[in-house]
Amino acid sequence: MRTIRPIRPIRPPEWLVRSAAEVGGLSVALIRSGVWRSAGPAQLVQIERALRTWGQSMAVLGVVAAIRYPDRPAVITGDDQVTYAELDRRCERIAAGLQAQYGIVAGSKVAVLCRNHRGFLEATLAASRVGADVLFVNTEFAAPQLRAVLERQRPDLVVHDAEFTVPGELPAVGSDLEALAGSTAQPAAPPERVGHITILTSGTTGTPKAAPRTPTALGLAGLTGSALSRFGIRAGEPMVICPPLFHGMGLLTSMLALFLGSPLVLRPRFDPATVLADVEATRAGSVVAVPVMLRRLLDLGPTAIADYDLRSLRAVVSGASQLGAPLAERFIERFGPVLCDAYGSSEVGIATIATSADLLAAPSTVGRPCLGSSIRILDDRDRVVPVGTTGRIFAGGGLVFGGYSDGSSKTVVDGRMSTGDLGHLDGAGRLFVDGREDDMIVSGGENVYPVEVEQCLAAHPAVAEAVVTGVPDDEFGQRLIAYVVLHEPATEDELIAHVKSNLARYKTPRQVVVLDEFPRNATGKVLRNRLTPP
Repeated sequence: MRTIRPIRPIRPPEWLVRSAAEVGGLSVALIRSGVWRSAGPAQLVQIERALRTWGQSMAVLGVVAAIRYPDRPAVITGDDQVTYAELDRRCERIAAGLQAQYGIVAGSKVAVLCRNHRGFLEATLAASRVGADVLFVNTEFAAPQLRAVLERQRPDLVVHDAEFTVPGELPAVGSDLEALAGSTAQPAAPPERVGHITILTSGTTGTPKAAPRTPTALGLAGLTGSALSRFGIRAGEPMVICPPLFHGMGLLTSMLALFLGSPLVLRPRFDPATVLADVEATRAGSVVAVPVMLRRLLDLGPTAIADYDLRSLRAVVSGASQLGAPLAERFIERFGPVLCDAYGSSEVGIATIATSADLLAAPSTVGRPCLGSSIRILDDRDRVVPVGTTGRIFAGGGLVFGGYSDGSSKTVVDGRMSTGDLGHLDGAGRLFVDGREDDMIVSGGENVYPVEVEQCLAAHPAVAEAVVTGVPDDEFGQRLIAYVVLHEPATEDELIAHVKSNLARYKTPRQVVVLDEFPRNATGKVLRNRLTPP
């Protein structure tokens, strides 16, 4: 008689379970946000044709939004508005003009040197229509740095605001694209290749590098699902984007807004009172900002903030630099549980998101991985470290780039790329950033992560912001120096005593330098290499 063995249940591989869960999460988020609203048969046919024609290029975002929401504002800058249908028509004509007048075709390189206004989007989407590669140039570059970047990248055309001077040997056109928008040339044929987009790294520790990428549907879908489910934003609600669009944070959230058919509320320069006025005037559902901008919003004071109707605001999304527990707590206390924090880099995109619930439970966290992303903490031998142990942060997902334009890249282990940061995970799977790998200070044989000391100082009532660096020391190898910006008087001895009473003695700065403000780049990151002791 044959023995009948029980059939063991077949367990699907982990990646399949995770993928199914992520697809399910994305579907729920899309339904709740209103993205998947009913579309008529004619619209569906047009959308299907647009997807086949433009594939995964940035151009498809503008084309599909024009099909679905033709009369909805696409870009709002004060009294200047353009609808999605108008934006699409203008981009189509500008693309034809770029091809006819400047010879821009698939594989050409177009540099965009514009502040936040619709000219930035028009130049980007139009170049994408012809399959050109787009290079986003930092508007804060000094003239010599700008020349060096353009000479190194050699674009075929530079689209720029009038305030910037472009080397005379490079073809250039102003960001006022009215002449090209009036082009009578034949519309550009769909390209055979998808153009790359290239973001320049922030260059806080050296010369900015070009980080080209072709956004994938998977990566954008993961970011979209995470943003909808964790930020709580809704399709069609205006989005106030404050960081420069040339930076990863501004660019990714502008692409998200296009996908959602949300009006992009833009201003060439940041002003805190204008941001709140724009939220009130447009009934914006979200604001995207960097931490220094959040501080300036708080600096308006409770009386001024109360003058604005901010009831439409569902989410304030921070990113691009360290938020920090003290600022997170103060912002949530003033504006309510609307704050979210996004962590990533030019190389890996947005890797994790912290909701207000995360920030209230663990104020210094940067959250959990986005849908489609993963985080690993590794030691110097590329082994996973235990929960709570500090190691090197590696991120994986659809937004990770393939390497710098000079052929170099970040370290990759098992398909995940180093962010250059040190951090740890807690038992709930939340990520914490403990500092940059190259910022760690070794004092008296002890490792000191500046972030911990900076957050301790920032928790003092008199300190608005703090940065801690190490300088050579004959006895200890390195000693700590703190630089602070104050919003009320405090003595050096008082601040040193505050750290000494809260942290280990070897983490206490030997000196505290008070500054009026920190040197920063365009996205608000402090330029540590410009901080020198007196």
